[in-house]
Amino acid sequence: MAPGAEPVQAVVDGAADPVAAEEFVEQYYRECVPDGRPQWRLRQVLQEIDETGTYTHTPEELRFGTKVAWRNAGRCLGRLYWQNLVVRDRRNIRAPEQVAAECVTHLRQAHNGGRIRPIVTVFAPDRPGEPGPRILSEQLIRYAGVRTHGGTWLGDPRNAEQTAWAHRAGWRDRVDRFTPLPLLIQQEPMAAMRWFALPGDAVVEVPISHPAYSWFTELGVRWYTVAAVSHLALEIGGVCYPSAPQNGWYVVTEVGARNLGDEHRYDLLPAVAAGLELDTSSDASLWRDRALVELNLAVLHSFRAAGVTMGDHHTESRHFLLHLDRERRAGRTVPTDWSWTVPPISGSATPVFHRYYDPVPADLRPAFVARMPW
Repeated sequence: MAPGAEPVQAVVDGAADPVAAEEFVEQYYRECVPDGRPQWRLRQVLQEIDETGTYTHTPEELRFGTKVAWRNAGRCLGRLYWQNLVVRDRRNIRAPEQVAAECVTHLRQAHNGGRIRPIVTVFAPDRPGEPGPRILSEQLIRYAGVRTHGGTWLGDPRNAEQTAWAHRAGWRDRVDRFTPLPLLIQQEPMAAMRWFALPGDAVVEVPISHPAYSWFTELGVRWYTVAAVSHLALEIGGVCYPSAPQNGWYVVTEVGARNLGDEHRYDLLPAVAAGLELDTSSDASLWRDRALVELNLAVLHSFRAAGVTMGDHHTESRHFLLHLDRERRAGRTVPTDWSWTVPPISGSATPVFHRYYDPVPADLRPAFVARMPW
């Protein structure tokens, strides 16, 4: 339930926009220091921008801005929990080796013995003449994908480009169906892309079984527990943090319906249908629908049997409506992308389907945004 890539782009030159900075400081005081006066802080921030081209957030401002970025994530169903987000301030880190080490720590802390903890790790910002490091991996954990000589796919086709990048960077591990990719990090423009293997204890995986069908284990399927999105920039008050990996916990449909079920991903529905002995000769038999439900049931059962946090789409949908109510009582709108919020199965059986939402403004900040290339 981490934010998806929003259809906006981050600032690109490292310079902070004074207007954006002023709006953020006023928002911070309005929500966090309602009895305080922002004038002193505004003068300080604007003077720093005038002298250096940017400014430095206080630790409190960084925590607030990061949490609000999650609150503003129009594609995330799990925003009820935005105030519980753990923000790891690593703004002093730029070197790829240190970035990789902190990403590993992030994964370990986020897994948290199976009780998944929402975390954001914020690395060095872009500053005029001094760009922050770029994590090029879409997520901290992704499975490699390569096309075989026979034209079939081994692993996850979605990650073919990232796998090719890793190979160009010198990674040579043997690829099977579920081979974790290394982290890909670049420190600055024109610098070599670096790869860093993830240690085994940072990639905790759950083997997928079914509560009723023992043959399900023969499919040999597994999935990792922490989905930490790492290719987005975090923009707060005109300052761009180009690498700020963030995770929530999975909703079952993210794994069962999309990652494992989609034809352009692992495409498991035909294999599940065969195990269920369904009639696949006609779409009218609804074999895909029946296989999809059983695949999602297997994923949810497996994660919960392993003691790993995973939400179901019905419960999380109700929680999202609770978030709507809380935010509107606080006098705030809840910009939402309907197409991402409604689950990919049983959409009309969930309460998020039957309503309209406030649109997501392109200039909404703080936000996790699409990162511009160098």
